[in-house]
This record gives sequence, C-alpha cells and structure tokens, in this order.
Amino acid sequence: MKGIRRLLAASLACFGLLTSAVPVYAAQAPIHFADLNWESGSLITDILRIIVEKGYGLPTDTLPGTTITLETALANNDIQVIGEEWAGRSPVWVKAEAEGKVASLGDTVKGATEGWWVPEYVIKGDPAKGIKPLAPGLRSVSDLPKYKDVFADPETPGKGRFLNSPIGWTSEVVNKQKLTAYGLNDSYVNFRSGSGAALDAEITSSIHRGKPVLFYYWSPTPLLGRFKLIQLEEPPFDAEAWKTLTDSDNPDPKPTRSLPSKLSIGVSTPFQKQYPQITEFFSKVDLPIGPLNKALAEMSEKHTPPRQAAEAFMKAHPEIWKAWVPKEVADKVSAELK
Repeated sequence: MKGIRRLLAASLACFGLLTSAVPVYAAQAPIHFADLNWESGSLITDILRIIVEKGYGLPTDTLPGTTITLETALANNDIQVIGEEWAGRSPVWVKAEAEGKVASLGDTVKGATEGWWVPEYVIKGDPAKGIKPLAPGLRSVSDLPKYKDVFADPETPGKGRFLNSPIGWTSEVVNKQKLTAYGLNDSYVNFRSGSGAALDAEITSSIHRGKPVLFYYWSPTPLLGRFKLIQLEEPPFDAEAWKTLTDSDNPDPKPTRSLPSKLSIGVSTPFQKQYPQITEFFSKVDLPIGPLNKALAEMSEKHTPPRQAAEAFMKAHPEIWKAWVPKEVADKVSAELK
C-alpha cells in the first residue's frame, strides 16, 4: 500500500512539474515561419526563432515558398510569420492587409533600399585593374538604350541583359513592368535567375572578372557591402504609377522608382491576437544596417548556416536584441546561447 502511495505521489509530483515548468502552449503546434531564401531574410528569421523558442518556450518551424505564395499562406494563417516583409509591395499583401488578415510590425531595418545597379568601374573605370570606363555617361535608366552593347546578352545579339529577380519574387514582377515602362524591351533581355543564390553568383562572377553587368538588387545584403556599386537614377516615386508596376497584367505600366523601402515583420491576424507578448517583441525589432550587413557578408563568405550565423550575431551584439524583450526573456535566451 505504501508503495502504491509513493508511486501515486511521484506521479502527481511529476505531473505538477510538467504543468508548472513547461508553458501550457509548449504542447501546441509549432509557429510556422516563412523559409526565406535570401541571406538577410534567413538570418533575421533565425534570430526571431531563437528568441521565440528559447525566450518564450514556443516551438517553431519553417515552410518554403515564393514571396507571393508565402504572403498568400500568411493571409490564410497557414504560416504565421514572415521575418522580412517588404510590406505594401505586392497586391497579395495590400489586399490581405485591407481585409484585416495580416499586419506588418515594426520598422526592422532602417536604411533598406532597392533598385538597379552597375559596378562602379563600368562608369568610372578602375586604373588599378586596367579597366577603362565603358559607360561614362550612364546615370539613369533613361541612358540604358545607349549602352545595350556594353551589357550585351550572350544569347540575344543586339540586346543587352538585365539580371532580374527569380520568378516568384514580387520584385521580379515590378522589374518586368519597369522594363516596359522605361521603354527598354527592345534593347534589353529580361533575364530571370533561378534563385537568389544564382543571381548572386552571376553578379559576383562578373565583378570578379571586371565585366559589365546590369542588375536588380537590394539592401540589407552582403553584396552591397562587399563591392563598389552605383545605383541608377529612376523617376520620382508616384503612388499611382507604382500600382501599375505591381500588377503583372497591366498592359501599360507607368515609370516610377520603387515604393520607399520599409522592412517589417509580417504576421497573420490570428497570430497577432493569440500571442500579444510576441507581437510586442516583434514591434520593437530594430537591426542597425551596419552590423547586419557585416554579419551577412561573413555569413556569405564563410557559407555559414543561417542558424549558426544568427547565434553568432546575437552573441556579438547582445545590446541590440536585448532591447526588444523583457529582462527575464533576455536572460533565458542568453543562458541558451552560452
């Protein structure tokens, strides 16, 4: 009888331990984060996941997809978090936000930008490497027809090559429409890379060989911190013209530079309501672009997995991420990082 009592007491004690030490929500399904396939997106995602897992005791995982499919999934609550959301850039996001299905939290990376770029040596030359200026008068997208032979497409004689984003990215649609709006379809090929890594590889290879290359890119990224690049001028931003660029079916897109960049964390509305503490944390995320670009460059050069790079960033810059969360949460995360 005493043995049964001891066993029952032990069982109750164990149950009490489980119910008190482990958060109630730990048994719930994981929070689904978007698996973003570019460096800054993957690094930011893992920083957020580490804090959610270690600081708040919530399980997470990632689900892959293109920008557009992931935004659709967020609107349906099939995923709950997009760690790097360029909010307001796609019709999918705009519609979902207007319907109250998604929300953008915070201003996570100030100084972010995107546009069309060329290496500095294309315009100014590089005497140290014996490179002469090939397009000394290139300043704006309106100058590009004059220099189509400089950026010659190896597969299409008489046309230049513009390196666009991979298919499935919102920026790919915008850039395709810009080629039409800027009157460049007759002089440039719209070359879509198979992935973000393939786009990086082609740009990097051209720069290492001192070859001219015209491409779309954005910041925060390791590429912009590693090479001397010049962004081409575009017409001033016009909100109505921007709508024609984000609509892939619009036959008459109008010229404008891209919507001013604001990076945030995209969440589904059900997630926002269910996890107010996580929502508050997300709204405070602020990643200085200098340390972030440096971390991205190291991650790229050393081929460091995003999770490992995120841990290294958090160890090197505790003053950054600890400002986003309560002290007790920061202490839990710090203990796990050691």
